Amino acid sequence: MRSITTDLLGEIAVRDFRLSDYEQVIGLWREAGLPYKANGRDHYEAIQAELQRGLITFLVAEYGGEIVGTVLGTHDGRKGWINRLAVCPRFRRQGLAQHLIHEIEKKLEQQGLKVIACLIETRNQASIRCFEKLGFCQHSEIVYLTKKDHPEA
Repeated sequence: MRSITTDLLGEIAVRDFRLSDYEQVIGLWREAGLPYKANGRDHYEAIQAELQRGLITFLVAEYGGEIVGTVLGTHDGRKGWINRLAVCPRFRRQGLAQHLIHEIEKKLEQQGLKVIACLIETRNQASIRCFEKLGFCQHSEIVYLTKKDHPEA
């Protein structure tokens, strides 16, 4: 568990997600405005299965027993992906998102990944600016396509 200290926040601990955190995390995602796929990839059993198979690295930031940030890392064997970055609105603009990104980058790099990427919707300018500030570059020549077996996937 790593901790950061800021003048405004006091101590925030970053640790691995536990299944007992699930309800708090979902509440944070909703508060932070992340889409929640209750019948798909965000369902309790789906996250539990991903954790058991070792497919994800899921970190939470905790302050006084409250989960105030999340970030999830995945990979395809060659490229790491940063997903589900969320910070409680009252803890924003204090460096927590950047700290979570650095922590998940370290975890992905420890798994041997040399390229780390993220997908951000164009309307989420705050996240785009945050990632650009940390050295991530936009690639306008890339078109993102998906095929889902159902809308909640």
